[in-house]
Amino acid sequence: MWPRRNTYPAVLLLLLAPVLFGCAGEPETGAESASPSAPAEVVPEEKAPTSTAPRPQESIEVPTLPPANDRGIVEGGDVSWPQCPKGMGIKERRTLGLPMPLETAEYVVIGLTNGPAFHPNPCLASQVEWAKKNKLMTSAYAVTSFPDEATTRRYGDEGPGDPETRIGRLTNVGYQQARWNLETMKRAGLESPAVWVDVEPVAVWEWSDDIAANQAVVTGVVAGYQDAGKRVGVYSIEGLWTPIVGDLQLQLPEWRPAGESSRSAALERCGGDWMFQGGAAVMVQWLEDNRDRNVTCPGESVQLPLWFHQY
Repeated sequence: MWPRRNTYPAVLLLLLAPVLFGCAGEPETGAESASPSAPAEVVPEEKAPTSTAPRPQESIEVPTLPPANDRGIVEGGDVSWPQCPKGMGIKERRTLGLPMPLETAEYVVIGLTNGPAFHPNPCLASQVEWAKKNKLMTSAYAVTSFPDEATTRRYGDEGPGDPETRIGRLTNVGYQQARWNLETMKRAGLESPAVWVDVEPVAVWEWSDDIAANQAVVTGVVAGYQDAGKRVGVYSIEGLWTPIVGDLQLQLPEWRPAGESSRSAALERCGGDWMFQGGAAVMVQWLEDNRDRNVTCPGESVQLPLWFHQY
């Protein structure tokens, strides 16, 4: 992960009284009303029935919900292949043995990949066990990357895209990246209601010069998670996002990095000026003493149950 740039609608009660409590009488059926062999009986005008008065609306009791608990700014961290013991993983991404989050962290976002897609974090299961042992809240993120030709041949046929077109096949590859990551999560026992889609340059697996092709991969990934019932957010910053996918506006919640800086510098990126794809910031991240540190943006602690599983 690059040394790291919502509001959710309240429950809306739709009072469907006109539908639920309409005029009395037997419901019509399509077969009876459309049948030409059973003409309606002609009723003399003086005996024509009058309309039945509508039933009175039944009262609907609206439950009183407790106010959301805004805990202020909550500290956490994120881990992935760099925190695995040294020497593990694929040759392009050997693990580094970097330190785990501080004891002050209340949540951790765990990376599913060893850098590019279709390569698992080599110590994912042990990082999940660490989170369980420390009773942390957990979420997941995964790097999205552009496929080579062999990967496109392997994964391009199945998904929401048209496999007869290049854009459709790339959409399908993105979709299968998401499905592959979800299987990785399942095998490792990682619980999370959400997945953060990490969009940034990936050395060796460079993005293409075709913005539309890159967009197809990213939108395919998002669709893969959403179709599986996962909440989706995006990890990036404008300087990384725009060169890859242009002005793509997914309007998803954002997790924004501030690089090697400070907590205060990271919190400045909660502001709307740092928005890069149309969503509000849930978390921000900064690098300090070889740790990826994170905090929730002001007012966003109420959203923690939407993004994290509590062990």
